[in-house]
Amino acid sequence: MVTTPADRSDTSRPVVGVFWMLVTGVCFVAVTGIVKHLGDDMPAAQSAFLRYLLGLVFLLPMIPALRRARLSRGDVGLFGLRGVAHSLGVILWFYAMTQIPIAEVTAMNYLSPVYVTLGAALLLGERLAARRLLAIAAALLGALIILRPGFREISPGHLAMLGTAVLFAASYLLAKRMSATCSASVVVGLLSITVTVGLAPFAAVVWVTPSFEQLAWLFLVAFFATAGHFTMTLAFAAAPITVTQPVTFLQLVWAVVLGAVVFAEPADIWVIFGGSVIIGSACFITWREAVLRRRAAPVPHPGE
Repeated sequence: MVTTPADRSDTSRPVVGVFWMLVTGVCFVAVTGIVKHLGDDMPAAQSAFLRYLLGLVFLLPMIPALRRARLSRGDVGLFGLRGVAHSLGVILWFYAMTQIPIAEVTAMNYLSPVYVTLGAALLLGERLAARRLLAIAAALLGALIILRPGFREISPGHLAMLGTAVLFAASYLLAKRMSATCSASVVVGLLSITVTVGLAPFAAVVWVTPSFEQLAWLFLVAFFATAGHFTMTLAFAAAPITVTQPVTFLQLVWAVVLGAVVFAEPADIWVIFGGSVIIGSACFITWREAVLRRRAAPVPHPGE
């Protein structure tokens, strides 16, 4: 009998998967905390550029895979398009971090996987069943709960996060398409390279001389971001995404605590409630996709 990796991880290492996803959450919250600490002393585009430039050192193990890659003209175009989308998304994310509380940035960032599902239906022809539509509607309701238009001022930081979620969703959809022909090392490595190049002109326009302390903090941002993506990969390898995805809810909890304790940002019950609605929607979509994949998988014959 043939056992899929997902089946093996589901029966043997769910605890390991949850552990690595917990570590992932800590890494990503560390990223948001450091960026918040840096504030707006440095322009958002420059901070984003230096984060990716300093992070190129972590690509050294990927160089052999990048050198072996044989990319068609279409592949190059898709990588370039993804670099543009991700570059703009990163700039907006860094800007939002200087404008609104950490908890709101974290909660609204969960809209990305919801937009990915919607985009996959519109652009890739994937089926969008009624339950998925309801989950998307619930996520958008969660965003409205956070923003509360008409009841409070919607700042440029909120608009930046709405744009960030859309642009990151576009980046993930392009990655999904490219992963069919390129290895994960190539997809991740070329993202870092294209985003660094894409951010360079934006950073040059607003450049200010960074201090050694700022460079050190941004190197830590690069380290935690890279470590977070690595541990997330370990989590997905150890357990099904239906096991690990709900753990990402804790990122919102940690973001609220970090904002309140370190940056004196009051905990907003509406942000927590709206974020919980968005996360619940994202978890439901993830679970449904896993169920559909299992149904579509070929049934192994005895003796295989």
